[in-house]
Amino acid sequence: MDKLLLIGGGGHAKSCIDVIEKEAKFEIVGILDIENRIGETICGYNIIGTDADIPNYSKSGCFFLISIGQIQSADLRINLFNKVKNYGGNLATIISPFAYLAKGVRLGEGTIIHHNVLINSDASVGKNCIINSKSLIEHDCIIEDNCHISVGAVLAGGSRIGKESFIGANATIVNGKFLPQNSFVKAGALVK
Repeated sequence: MDKLLLIGGGGHAKSCIDVIEKEAKFEIVGILDIENRIGETICGYNIIGTDADIPNYSKSGCFFLISIGQIQSADLRINLFNKVKNYGGNLATIISPFAYLAKGVRLGEGTIIHHNVLINSDASVGKNCIINSKSLIEHDCIIEDNCHISVGAVLAGGSRIGKESFIGANATIVNGKFLPQNSFVKAGALVK
């Protein structure tokens, strides 16, 4: 198995760890977080360094996953993604074995697909995205880079979500709707 480092040791990291363990394609070798958390353990994995260690781990051939959540802003996730890329690091794409991806689905690097997600035919998910548990992405949807689709969100066929957007838990986006970059949709909303 390829070695994997997580960047971020908060609540979202715990959800990521479960998906990574179930997928069983990567061996988690540690977590990078802030300096005063080094030595802490998250779900059995040690925080072993900070993002200042990304250059060294990039040279060692480790893969990375940004395991920091995103609600108000994608800036931190984008900065960390770019830092990994600038040092020649590889970003893992993680897919839960309990998710269903139909024929023709395209996924960008650094994206994680959580448990019980359904992504239907010819949908596209960009780089560095979070597609959270039980979300439904219907046929021909486009989710651009650095988006977070929260738990239970529904994107009806042909909808498009602009870069760096957040779709809240149980929100519904109707057929063919286009949301511009940096959109924020609150939990439970219906966007027509």
